Amino acid sequence: MNNRIKELQKGLQEHRQRLLRHNVYQSLQTLDDLKVFMEHHVFAVWDFMSLLKALQADLTCVTLPWLPKGSPSTRRLINEIVLEEETDVDQLGNPVSHFELYLRAMDECGADKADINQLLESLQEGKDVNGALDKTNVPASVKLFVRNTFRIINSGKTHAVAAAFTFGREDLIPDMFRKLISDLYQRYPEKLNTFDYYLNRHVELDEEVHTPLALRMVDEFCGDDEDKWQEALEVSKECIEMRIELWNGIRMMLPSEA
Repeated sequence: MNNRIKELQKGLQEHRQRLLRHNVYQSLQTLDDLKVFMEHHVFAVWDFMSLLKALQADLTCVTLPWLPKGSPSTRRLINEIVLEEETDVDQLGNPVSHFELYLRAMDECGADKADINQLLESLQEGKDVNGALDKTNVPASVKLFVRNTFRIINSGKTHAVAAAFTFGREDLIPDMFRKLISDLYQRYPEKLNTFDYYLNRHVELDEEVHTPLALRMVDEFCGDDEDKWQEALEVSKECIEMRIELWNGIRMMLPSEA
């Protein structure tokens, strides 16, 4: 691994450990707790797809007429990730995006999809992300998380988007997801079958495939530019802190904490 990547990861270590030690994982004691978690976390599952598609738009040609854009290796890298995030397979081998799989998991355990459905409907009606968020009843922590994601996307800085995608999402997800629901799944396997599959699928893909590809992508975009490496570090820290705030907001809403 490139030394600059190792330095960046070292700079994130304290923030990462605070996130992984967060008490929200131990606080998911009941199925109702998990429902609340999913009703908030689904917004992070959704806006992740926009981070990914922003990278695809920057790194590949998605306009007509088609023209070669960027390096073929980078195009392949991002298209491989898009393939598995946007059209992975479910337990039966049928194509499905990870977001749609998450919605299925919410249905299976009885979580309320009203807020995420409201967001999607508002966006389909032509509202911008801020306006669509305002139509939902989610707490400020969720809105802050999503708005920060789109602030990074709208910055127009591909290296910053790549850092947010890599160190705020892909490089974190395996360790975060390992901490979720193992006990609850033993108690409610029929209600958490899809969610358990979703978590394990993410751990498998992110750890073995997506994270190594994403690390290469950040290294390629930052290159020898000290300013870009510094900005990648700052953006990554910010994304982890936003996740901590999201977890804080969820924990305050858990029925078992009331």
